[in-house]
Amino acid sequence: MPRYKLTIEYDGAPFVGWQRQANGLSVQEALEVAAERLCGAPTRVGGAGRTDAGVHATGQVAHVDFARDWPADTVRDGLNAHLRPHPVAVVSAAAVADAFDARFSATARYYRYAILSRRAPAALDRAVWHVPRPLSDEAMAEGAQRLVGRHDFTTFRAAQCQAKSPVRTLSELSVRREGERVLVEASARSFLHNQVRSMVGTLVEVGLGRWTADEVSAALNAKDRARCGPVAPASGLCLTSVDYGDE
Repeated sequence: MPRYKLTIEYDGAPFVGWQRQANGLSVQEALEVAAERLCGAPTRVGGAGRTDAGVHATGQVAHVDFARDWPADTVRDGLNAHLRPHPVAVVSAAAVADAFDARFSATARYYRYAILSRRAPAALDRAVWHVPRPLSDEAMAEGAQRLVGRHDFTTFRAAQCQAKSPVRTLSELSVRREGERVLVEASARSFLHNQVRSMVGTLVEVGLGRWTADEVSAALNAKDRARCGPVAPASGLCLTSVDYGDE
């Protein structure tokens, strides 16, 4: 069966997350319903990142198999026609080898967390965390560097995380300011459940002057979930891209 790689963007606010769940509509379910309407048969869509409820994406990647060999543009346009009115769009589709798997073939995942640091809330953009106090992006950047590298991230993973090991290699955790926004960008081959939001919440404590960079290191080394700062809300997190090496 022909396999297609899909690049997808979505507003995560109306969904219970990427993965199918019994308690509400997921992005995966919306795509699978659209795929079934397109081809006339139940169809599974596999995703690269199991984003949580409320988390957005501009570069989520998925794969889907169809019985018919369609032009890639037909797959993209047909899925988008059946996705309405959900806030999900298939940005591109491409034919790939049967061995391609959106999740297991991935070599890196990239997330961006956006924080609006001003007194007034956002009127037009829901994809931010509103922090109505000044943040020191320089202090946050210093704290972020304490987390880069290969570590046991027990402190920064959710209690319900199902990963076999808490050890991950964090390739990038950078902080920069764009006007009233502070952007935190993270990349790794894979992340633990709530890892990015846990790290961002801790870095905001640093930006507010409540924590120091040394306290970030101490929390990491404690390997104790109770030492984590507040978990940042889902609203500011976005999966921006997924790498597949040479594909």
